[in-house]
Amino acid sequence: MNWLTNVVRPKIRNILRRETPENLWIKCPDSGQLVFYKDVEANQFVIPGSNYHMRIGAVARPEIDLRQRDLVRHCVARGHRRSPEFRDERRYADRIKDARAKTGLNDAVKVGFGKLEGAAVVIAVQDFDFMGGSLGMAAGEAIVRGLELALEKKTPFIVFAASGGARMQEGILSLMQLPRTTVAVQMLREAKLPYIVVLTNPTTGGVTASYAMLGDVQIAEPGALIGFAGARVIDKTIREKLPDGFQRAEYLRDHGMIDMVVHRHELRPTLARLCRLLTKSPAPEPPRSPRRRSPCRPRSCRVRTWRRPHPTRERIRRPTLAAAR
Repeated sequence: MNWLTNVVRPKIRNILRRETPENLWIKCPDSGQLVFYKDVEANQFVIPGSNYHMRIGAVARPEIDLRQRDLVRHCVARGHRRSPEFRDERRYADRIKDARAKTGLNDAVKVGFGKLEGAAVVIAVQDFDFMGGSLGMAAGEAIVRGLELALEKKTPFIVFAASGGARMQEGILSLMQLPRTTVAVQMLREAKLPYIVVLTNPTTGGVTASYAMLGDVQIAEPGALIGFAGARVIDKTIREKLPDGFQRAEYLRDHGMIDMVVHRHELRPTLARLCRLLTKSPAPEPPRSPRRRSPCRPRSCRVRTWRRPHPTRERIRRPTLAAAR
């Protein structure tokens, strides 16, 4: 037994070993480069080199895009007490439990009330990490309640869509959320309140066939995948080669399906400007810069000026002093 090899060297390795976090580096899905996680987080989860927009959860989205840290939750998507007894490789109830533990949400949609540059808005955010952002009974109920809250508050409604479609585990009950959300959007439209949709990567399936394509203004993030069926399904159906960039945000903007593609850094001022334009609200006044005051110098640093006495006064004073003596 070699004491130096078996005893001393392992102890030295344990002393020099450092624990590194798992998310220290991020690999860009577009270019494949490794980027420091804190740099991506400081850049609003946009890869600095390739300009690729990473996915953002429902908890971080209001803080990053709208700077709403204290977003007031009004409508929380709550799952039904009795979930459908659907089973594929795992039970549906077990999948729901794992998704809730992973994201900290009750379901795929989070709805809240906040302010955007001083204007009140109702915001709905879909989280793709919760079972692919699929639309079920609880998520559809949250969207409908959010639209009803916008009607009650007389405010615009902004939804950030990110979904793979309807939740197949709930069957026809999930498909019924398509007409429900469509009717709620129509109620908001009859009240002449703005309805703005921000399409993020990806937005497909039944969500695209319902409330995600009914906005007064359709905005998309750069490079977002938007469509109903997948490109492979369409390719096999029509048996034709699809063009480059098919179902991407820039392609859909050029063909008139969406209105604009907005970078994440410009999303907040764009949404605020649209809300003011559609509600005919005045622009907020710019903050006044305080007046600069000259710093007060201490008495030791002040310069004392010496004044030369007036010659006439000195002549008058001298005789008076001589007479007094």
